[in-house]
Amino acid sequence: MTKQDINSRQDVSLLVHSFYERVREDELIGPVFNHIIHDWDTHLELLTDFWESNLLFQPKYKGNPHQVHQEVDQQMQGTISMEHFGRWLQLWFQTIDTLFKGKNAEAAKRRARNMSTYMFMKIYERRHNEKGQQE
Repeated sequence: MTKQDINSRQDVSLLVHSFYERVREDELIGPVFNHIIHDWDTHLELLTDFWESNLLFQPKYKGNPHQVHQEVDQQMQGTISMEHFGRWLQLWFQTIDTLFKGKNAEAAKRRARNMSTYMFMKIYERRHNEKGQQE
């Protein structure tokens, strides 16, 4: 099978669905996602919109991923770590490399790396600010 680039919503959907199959089974991050997400069909459509907006510049996604990830960390009692984000990235890269190659595939990796770093830093800042307010 010759790998092609991510060029359509169908490609993005295949990536998102394949990736979250891996996530749900993963020993480290699977329990977090399976605890938080109750409607997987809706979640996968939302994430397909998100990545289609980011990779194919189709303005479909409406949401605030930074706020959502901070809320997830609160629900998990502040236990989300850089290790969780690292594992997420590892699975993301593996899924892309299994299915695709090309400019958009590389952009998906680069954007995920940047987003995961930024999101974890925002979670860390929120924790630090909350801790300072409690003292």
